[in-house]
Amino acid sequence: MEEITDGVNNINISGDSYKKNRVQVSNTKKPLFFYVSLAKRYMQQYDEVELSALGMAISTVVSVAEILKNNGFAIEKKVMTSTVEIKDELRGRLITKAKLEIVLGKTDKFDELMAAAAEARGGDDNGQG
Repeated sequence: MEEITDGVNNINISGDSYKKNRVQVSNTKKPLFFYVSLAKRYMQQYDEVELSALGMAISTVVSVAEILKNNGFAIEKKVMTSTVEIKDELRGRLITKAKLEIVLGKTDKFDELMAAAAEARGGDDNGQG
C-alpha cells in the first residue's frame, strides 16, 4: 500500500513541476551566469521564463531575475511564494522549505539587446573588439 501512495505522490509532483520554460535554480550546482544565459535562451524560445528555487537557492533566483531586469532583458510578470514539504532521506522526516517562483517576460528591446550581444561576441572572435 505504501508503494502505491509513493507512486501517486511522485506522479503529482512530476506532473505539476514539468514546464518547458522553467529553470530550476540551485545555489551549488552551476554558476550564476549559467542561469542568466539559460533564462535568456528560454525567453528567446518561449517569450517568458519561470525561475524556480527552494530554500537557500532563493537568493540566486532573485539575483538572476534582477540581472535580467536591470540590463533591460526582462520584465517581471508574476512572483509566487509557497512552502513545500520534502522528505529528509537521512532522518526520515519531513522538512518544510520556502519556494519562490518568478515569471519573467521579454522586454520590447530584448531582441535588439540579444543581437547587440551576439555582434559584440562576433567582433571579439574576429579580433576587432
